[in-house]
Amino acid sequence: MPFKASRKRAGFDFVHRSAIAILRSMNTLLRDAAGPCLAPHGSVVCIGAFDGVHLGHRAVLDRVRERASVLGLASIAISFEPIPRTFFARGTEVPHLTSAREKIAALMQAGMQRVLLLRFNAALAAMSAEDFIARVLVARLAAREVWVGEGFRFGHARLGDVDLLRRGGRSYGFAADEVPPFERAGGRVSSSRVRALLAAGNFDAAARLLGRRFTIGGHVVRGQQLGRKLGYPTANLRLGPRVAPIGGIFAVRVLGVGAQARPGVASLGVRPTVNGTEPLLEAHLFDFDGDLYGKRIEVEFVQKLRDEEKFANLDVMVKQIDRDAAQARAILRDPQPSALSPEFQ
Repeated sequence: MPFKASRKRAGFDFVHRSAIAILRSMNTLLRDAAGPCLAPHGSVVCIGAFDGVHLGHRAVLDRVRERASVLGLASIAISFEPIPRTFFARGTEVPHLTSAREKIAALMQAGMQRVLLLRFNAALAAMSAEDFIARVLVARLAAREVWVGEGFRFGHARLGDVDLLRRGGRSYGFAADEVPPFERAGGRVSSSRVRALLAAGNFDAAARLLGRRFTIGGHVVRGQQLGRKLGYPTANLRLGPRVAPIGGIFAVRVLGVGAQARPGVASLGVRPTVNGTEPLLEAHLFDFDGDLYGKRIEVEFVQKLRDEEKFANLDVMVKQIDRDAAQARAILRDPQPSALSPEFQ
């Protein structure tokens, strides 16, 4: 059953239980370039990496959703996992704004009835732009319209562009066009611009491009329980293969623990004082006592407090955590635009 996007909470509440159902539905999430036609009656398609699903992406997705509704066709987004820039980085760490799960949920909640999340591997990288049109857009999706962002490139050696799409469309019977760039705060909204703002600690500016505050989500896992012994129990999230665009100590809000976001302080890094090696997100929720193990939460980043550092001992570290917590409480005590505020839409 196609997922119907909810507008009640701006379409970006990744804690929705419906997102879990989406990820389990083989009717809405598919991975392979080859296979039976997914839209026998035709589709309106967009293509992109969609890292972050920011407001520029939303302009493309809105166009696809609207055109699909007018034409009575399926709305489909094509994306890639890993994203191409990660594949070609060949071992170099590439920060991501969203995990694959978060991206899929956001695409569905933006009105895409299906997501074709192609495995970006050597075979797909070697596929010519002409073959991509014939095998994916035509045979797999029966595309009637194809929409891309400005400067979109595809196919082997990135030789495909919107002009090639238009020529292919004349041969196969679909239309293709670009959605004009979405601009905000004096420039084009892009994933690289959002990553740069986050890395610089400018979380409010990044939120205005994303349409929400930056979050990292996951299931709470058991750690060493050192935080509890030190008076600061934490909800721990592993990042897995994802490389975060930020690191350090932050004032945060945590979604998914009750009806309201809960204030807290969080650390994102390798925990050098205890000789940690794996990047971990540890969030301490203020004035909370409960069992969160196994629960999926979203940590919303409000303001960076400082960089991660190695302390001489645990006593020195706890004194700094006391200061961090006090500073985070003061920041979060003031009214702040939330992840769903109209200010960010």
